[in-house]
Amino acid sequence: MAMRTLIALVGIAPLMLVNCGGGASGPAPSTQTIGERPGARDVQASADTLPVIPRDEVQKSQSGAVFQRVANTDIEVVYDRPVARGRDLFGGIVAYDEVWNPGANDATAVSFSRNVTVNGESLAAGRYSLWAIPRVGDWTIIFSTAADVYHTPYPGEEHDALRLVVAPVSGDHIESLAYYFAMVEEKDTELRLHWGETIIPLLITVP
Repeated sequence: MAMRTLIALVGIAPLMLVNCGGGASGPAPSTQTIGERPGARDVQASADTLPVIPRDEVQKSQSGAVFQRVANTDIEVVYDRPVARGRDLFGGIVAYDEVWNPGANDATAVSFSRNVTVNGESLAAGRYSLWAIPRVGDWTIIFSTAADVYHTPYPGEEHDALRLVVAPVSGDHIESLAYYFAMVEEKDTELRLHWGETIIPLLITVP
């Protein structure tokens, strides 16, 4: 019994030395705070150091985007959203019979990853700016190859890729201009431009 106890104590002794730090090698733990260590980043921020955006520099028309995939084709609309704020829209702040970019700030951009048809008319894959000519009756919708432009002026007919005549329909009032996909089928989707009570439907089909 005494011999077994002695062997056990001999086996345990090295472990006790390591656990107590005796004979163990390696650097001693640092007593520096994180902020005192070389290369440490100061991640503290105070309200005094954060940038403040003046109210008059904030965009009045906020940015938005919608995306839809149909028949392995990606369709995306990137735009800014003007707000009605009780104003008369079409025939008011948006003149009839004049080219208008349905958005704000940068021109509204529509992209297609593959060839499509829009209301039955062919449109090649690519990125386009979108324009409209509002009227009391049917509207004209324009896809322009001048994609990266401001919302005014209109780039000109020489950049037109497609012009469509579209009959507007009426719907519930929407305060901020919106684009959305109202219907999605196997090879078709309906993109809608909607502001106030006016809706412009665009049927997009993947051939």
